[in-house]
Amino acid sequence: MRGLALMALAMFIFSAVDTQAKFLTQTLHPVQVTWTRQLGLFAAMLFLLARHGPSLLKTSHPYLQLFRGFLAAVSALCFIVAVSFVPLADAVSISFIAPFVVTLLSALVLRETVGIRRWVAVTIGFIGTLIVIRPGLGVVHPAIFFVILAAAAFALRQIVSRALANSDRTITTVAYTALASVVLLTLPLPFVWQTPTTGVEFLLMLGVAVLAGAGEFTLIKALEVGQAAVVAPVQYSLLIWSTFYGWLVFNQLPDFWTWIGALIIVATGLYTLHRERLAAKAAKARAA
Repeated sequence: MRGLALMALAMFIFSAVDTQAKFLTQTLHPVQVTWTRQLGLFAAMLFLLARHGPSLLKTSHPYLQLFRGFLAAVSALCFIVAVSFVPLADAVSISFIAPFVVTLLSALVLRETVGIRRWVAVTIGFIGTLIVIRPGLGVVHPAIFFVILAAAAFALRQIVSRALANSDRTITTVAYTALASVVLLTLPLPFVWQTPTTGVEFLLMLGVAVLAGAGEFTLIKALEVGQAAVVAPVQYSLLIWSTFYGWLVFNQLPDFWTWIGALIIVATGLYTLHRERLAAKAAKARAA
């Protein structure tokens, strides 16, 4: 129950971060907003480093860890670019295709066996995505495709996490992700930097950094005290909060077909998570 509560709190915090980030992109460059967001994760890394010492950065696969940080930077930047043009709820709905991409990559990269039921779920989820996007009809801004890139980068990051799980600690992976993503986003920062001119901009940048770090810390605690397969479905509460914030702050609500597509994506995503949990249990049983 603690794990579920912490995961729900993390999703609430991340929704608040996305809302503030979308607001900031009206006056600041997405790279600067993304850098600010990752700065919160970097602060969380410094806290972990102070707590665990230099051993935190001990890894068997430094290049793989840096690649994961690169994927984190790409994923965050693509999502923030997208929400600067499209409603929050639309972007979050499409981002939930990540489990389907993980399934595809698991079969293609990790050579994991994927059953017919999961392939069916992936296909139906893709149909739900098409319902939300409705390509060719001009209903949704083309920037929504940046969310697909963000979801793909996020999914590949999860595949890399699986590859690292057997050799490196989770907190080590988080530390390298924070370090690499901030360094990468700092490189183009001087070319796009705009000094905040109002107190609101400064407070929102501070809020994005602080809440992003708090959300990441809460997410880590949720995975520490609760089983990942149990708490993972709570991530779909993001859709509830993003819809609420989108209506409250930007007066934006999803249309009927977006709701239909989003429900299909969520339902098939939950089913995919369920099948992955059963597959993991079966693999563990065989190993025993």
